Order: sequence, then structure tokens, then C-alpha cells
Amino acid sequence: MKEQKVIHYEHFASLENMPAEDRSLIEAAAKATLSAHAPYSHFRVGAAARLQSGATITAANCESEVFPSGMCAERSLLYFHASNHPCDNIVALAIASDPAGRECYPCGACRQALLDAEKRQQSPIRIIMAGCDTATVGESGETLLPFTFKL
Repeated sequence: MKEQKVIHYEHFASLENMPAEDRSLIEAAAKATLSAHAPYSHFRVGAAARLQSGATITAANCESEVFPSGMCAERSLLYFHASNHPCDNIVALAIASDPAGRECYPCGACRQALLDAEKRQQSPIRIIMAGCDTATVGESGETLLPFTFKL
């Protein structure tokens, strides 16, 4: 039997066309790239999350000489959130990079970590992937990983 999955997302050809709160989150993610430790790839990634309370938290990627022991910005942020703000759900999470020549998409491990976070908080997280004055937005982690690992 053939089945079909449809993935819904929104693409913004210009950040000016986005809601102000999303643009603000992208700006926070872009600013977080300044904290990245990326001496090997020179690809700095920042993530910013807007919490249900209205607070914003940020994180950046951190590379290690003993690859793959580094950590992506998205997972750094999600694990920080789980440890420090577990009762304040993430509403939206933006990802940006420097250089920003293209939109910044999460790796597979980060996609699974996003789904894990949604499962913990029992609500979806709006994912905003920005770069080069454009953005693609998915309404949950399942948009990015439709065939997720589940126990």
C-alpha cells in the first residue's frame, strides 16, 4: 500500500515579510553566532528560542579538537533549556549562521533533539531557519524529520 506524507512549511523570500517577533528571534540567533567556537570549520551557528514566558535564550556551536565531541548550537540551546527552564516551554527556535550565504538547517541529531524537546514539553516548536535575508519556517520538528525515531 502506498502512503504519502505532506510536509507543510512557509518560505519567506525576504525577512521583511516575516512577523516582527520572528525577525527579532533571527536577530538574536545571528548575534549568538558571535559566541561560537568554530576554529576548524569557521562556520559559526547561533540559535535563539522564545519561551512561553516571552524570555529569549541563546546558544552557539562549539567545536572540539577531538571531533565529533563538539556541539551544535541547536542542541546546546535545547539542553540548556531542559536544565534551566524546563517549565517554560519553547514556542519558537531560530537558527542563523556566519557566514550566512544560505539558510541554516539543523543536522539529523539536532532534528531528533528538537522532537525530543517537543515530546518533553508536549507542544510543538516553531522552527525558523534563516540566512541570506530569507527564511524557511516549519511549525514543528516533525516538519524536519517526518520519520522520527520513537521508543
